[in-house]
Amino acid sequence: MTDRDRLLDQLRGAGAKEDAEIDLAETALVLAALDRPDNRIDDYRRHLAALAEDTASLAHDVVGLNDKVAAIRDVIFGLHGYAGDTETYEDMQNANLMSVIDRRKGLPVALGILCIHGARSQGWDIEGVNFPSHFLIRLRSCGESAVVDPFNAAQVLDEPALRSRLKELHGADVELDPSNYRPVGNRDILLRLQNNIKIRALRDKDINRALNVIESMVYVAPKQGDLRLEMAVLQAQTGKLKSSIRVLEEFLDLPGEAERHDEAAELLQGLKGKLN
Repeated sequence: MTDRDRLLDQLRGAGAKEDAEIDLAETALVLAALDRPDNRIDDYRRHLAALAEDTASLAHDVVGLNDKVAAIRDVIFGLHGYAGDTETYEDMQNANLMSVIDRRKGLPVALGILCIHGARSQGWDIEGVNFPSHFLIRLRSCGESAVVDPFNAAQVLDEPALRSRLKELHGADVELDPSNYRPVGNRDILLRLQNNIKIRALRDKDINRALNVIESMVYVAPKQGDLRLEMAVLQAQTGKLKSSIRVLEEFLDLPGEAERHDEAAELLQGLKGKLN
């Protein structure tokens, strides 16, 4: 079995788990290693362990929510020197956790994964937040909660700051909505991480890389039909007609995909016609 096969098996295992059972940072490392196969994943696992150990060393003095936020800030952004990449934001390395660790900078979601990892290593209650266009995290303690921006050194954002950020990103007419505060699970965080690479690959017309990324997303979320349909389309574009046909047939067997059934069936029929 090759290293890639082992990584894919681990990714399949993560995809088969309940969301809460997924090891977020470890799975993000596996995704990174598939995109950058240099056989050094254990080095990055040791770094994650160091983040946990350093957080634990500060946790002795933690008494409440503010102290927990400060501990995350001191470890991730102070001791280890992470920062949001404001200069080369669109660089695909910013969404590869191995590259983020090497460069000590990345996108909000990648830095958020490191913050979540450090906090969960201490058993703290932390989750991703479904804020549009800019990943945030929420930490809870003793009946209090704080929404934190991992891209800006764990800055705490109150409601006026969140409203201002939303308007800055989406226009002055946009208002905060309860959906903006919705928690996101481990699986959706990983998909959000990979989606950043996929979007940039498609922008650069690197269809093969985009296809590899969407395939990894299907492993993480095997029941999410829209990912399979997107993968089938990319496979067809790259001439992998038999693979595309197989994926479309799998898509049509998934429950809850009636809205796009006709679209997939029409594509399937067209691809089968090309093979005859």
